[in-house]
Amino acid sequence: MEFIKRAIAWYKRPNKSWFEEYSESLIVIVFVAFIIRTFGFGLYQVPTCSMETTMLVGERFFADKFTVLFKKPQRGDIISFNDPIYPYSKNLVKRVWQNYVWGPSNWTKRVVGMPGDHIQGKIEEGKPVVYLNGERLDEPYLNKYPIIYLYTGNSSDPFVRRSYDPGKPYGKQPFYRLFSDKVRIGSFYADRVGQPDILYPGSVARDVRGFQGELLDVFDVKLKKNQYWAMGDNRLGSLDSRAWGPLDASLIHGKIVLRLWSHDSDYSWWIMDLLKHPIDFWTRMRWRRCLNIMH
Repeated sequence: MEFIKRAIAWYKRPNKSWFEEYSESLIVIVFVAFIIRTFGFGLYQVPTCSMETTMLVGERFFADKFTVLFKKPQRGDIISFNDPIYPYSKNLVKRVWQNYVWGPSNWTKRVVGMPGDHIQGKIEEGKPVVYLNGERLDEPYLNKYPIIYLYTGNSSDPFVRRSYDPGKPYGKQPFYRLFSDKVRIGSFYADRVGQPDILYPGSVARDVRGFQGELLDVFDVKLKKNQYWAMGDNRLGSLDSRAWGPLDASLIHGKIVLRLWSHDSDYSWWIMDLLKHPIDFWTRMRWRRCLNIMH
């Protein structure tokens, strides 16, 4: 307390120059913003299809970071956490920097298993199912739509997977605006790399990065203390605990509680999309998916 009192007295000292006044105020503002952003709340944008159709690419979410400091995530919660496969440093100072300043990306999945749970993945009648402590788990949140390969034209990620409703034309899709030429190029690409261009709900995932290799939907894990089993709602397009194992509780930093807005865009900064496409920007807003409480 004495240190804090001295710091406040130093900050309020008289006869400060204008440079000292503004620079110190800026430092205080940045520090307070960092504390709030780190331990209070977070704002996230969805970059991948792993949680479709609960969460769509281009949507922005509000996460509660304060509650998880005192209350453990519950089964069914949608959580935000640090990249579990990031090469974290063993040096304490570097690790703090990585966790709170700059380092791993933020991931979002749903809590399926909690510490002490016995989680099993099986294939029954050709379809993947999950057992929790010996009982088959009912998962109404899973993606019920097929996903297709789609050509985006972006140099960084030219081919992506997106959910679509086969009962509606490309121009009237409920999730993403699709174009026949980009779907056709995506289908051609999938054929060239030996992958199906359409994946249907209930299909068995072999590898979320290539749909080849070992079965991801077959697993048998007894979670230890401070371990969670996290999976995406879009099982055919999610890199989750099936691939990298249990999630350590120390990596969890928030619970997704509110969808702020929903926009069909791959841009990281929405303002850039608005400047480049000032009219089309608004036609890609998913107004019914704005300001929704998350479950």
